Amino acid sequence: MFEKTSPSQAPARPAVVQRRGIERRRAILDAAEALLAEQGYEAATLKAIGERAGIPTASVYHYFSDRHQVDAELLQRHVGQMEPLLGAALQNPEPRTLRAAADAVIDPMLGYFRSHPSCVELWYAGRHDVLVELVRAFDEAQAERLWHFLVERGLIAPDTPQLVLQLAFEAGNRLFDVAFRRSPTGDDTTIDEARRLVTAYLDTYAPHEPERRA
Repeated sequence: MFEKTSPSQAPARPAVVQRRGIERRRAILDAAEALLAEQGYEAATLKAIGERAGIPTASVYHYFSDRHQVDAELLQRHVGQMEPLLGAALQNPEPRTLRAAADAVIDPMLGYFRSHPSCVELWYAGRHDVLVELVRAFDEAQAERLWHFLVERGLIAPDTPQLVLQLAFEAGNRLFDVAFRRSPTGDDTTIDEARRLVTAYLDTYAPHEPERRA
């Protein structure tokens, strides 16, 4: 009689295939990140990404339907790393002025962009709809977080609309764009102007002195 194969003896082929798929997706994303950082957005085509990863272009399409999907997943990876940095900065008890609060947001973002030029390329050069929506959602979430922080610290009036913080983020984003177009590492003079602009704008919503004492 034929012997039955026990479950423990069954080949683990599906697990191997799944692990290989995960490794290939990671290799594709890592290759895309390297090309973006070294050669810029236009150079990071699916063909170039596949060649960099050592994966045939036809196989790349097995994991990603198009270039936009690669961009989106890579930007989501960056966003996932940036969010806790900003969260930690706003949990620090130190920022007690509007300028310090602005710096608490600007400094970690600037540091991250300088360490991850691929993120800069996606954030500013790769402006297709999927990336625009990811950046918008990130900015809105961080603007709401900063609004709560500033209101709780008494740095802006409690009736300040959250739109104010959204506009502050939008203005900061535009100046960051200028800064990284002027210099690959972000022009310091432009960044300083971003700090001044955002701080001055938020200061128009600061409580009057009697409200501060109350």
